[in-house]
Amino acid sequence: MSQLTELQADIDTRVASIRENNPDWLCGKGCDNCCRRLAEVPQLTAPEWNLLRDGLASLAPDHLQAIALEITAVASSNIRPVICPLLDHNTGACPVYLHRPVACRSYGFYMQRNVGLFCRDIEKQVADGALPDVVWGNHDAIDHRLARLGEGRPLTEWFAEWVHDAQPLKQQDGSAPGKT
Repeated sequence: MSQLTELQADIDTRVASIRENNPDWLCGKGCDNCCRRLAEVPQLTAPEWNLLRDGLASLAPDHLQAIALEITAVASSNIRPVICPLLDHNTGACPVYLHRPVACRSYGFYMQRNVGLFCRDIEKQVADGALPDVVWGNHDAIDHRLARLGEGRPLTEWFAEWVHDAQPLKQQDGSAPGKT
C-alpha cells in the first residue's frame, strides 16, 4: 500500500466515524461551499497529481476541455476566493471525486492547531455548541504525512505541464486548451 493510499484510508476512516456519529453532518453530496471558496489554487504532491490525472484522463473529452478552460482562467486570475476549476457548476459535484486530493478529502473533518475550522457553517455549529462530541482529525498530522510525499505544486502548474507534455486535449481548431 502506498503512503498516499494509507493516508487516504486513514482520512476515510476518520470521516466515516464523524459521519456515523453525526448523521446530519453538513459535508456531503450537494454541499459545495468549500469548493466555491478556496483561499488559493489547490496544492498537490506528485502522488496526488498522478491519481487526479488518472481521474481527469477518464473524463469525456468535452468535459475535460471545459475543465481545461476553467483551470486556464484560474491560473491567469488573482481573484480570491478561488472556485475549484474541477467543480461542475451545474451539479455542485466533483467529476473526479474518487481521485480528489487529500485537502478535499479532509476538509470539514480535520482541524489545525491554533487555526480553527474553515467551513463557516461548521464553525457556526461548533460555536453554537452543536458538535461537542466530534473527535476532529488532526490536520497538522495530515500535513506532516503529506510532506513525506514530496513538495506540493499548484493544480494549475501540474495541469499545464500535463497538457504541454502529453497534449491530451485539442480544440476543434487544433490549438491547446485556453488558447485562442
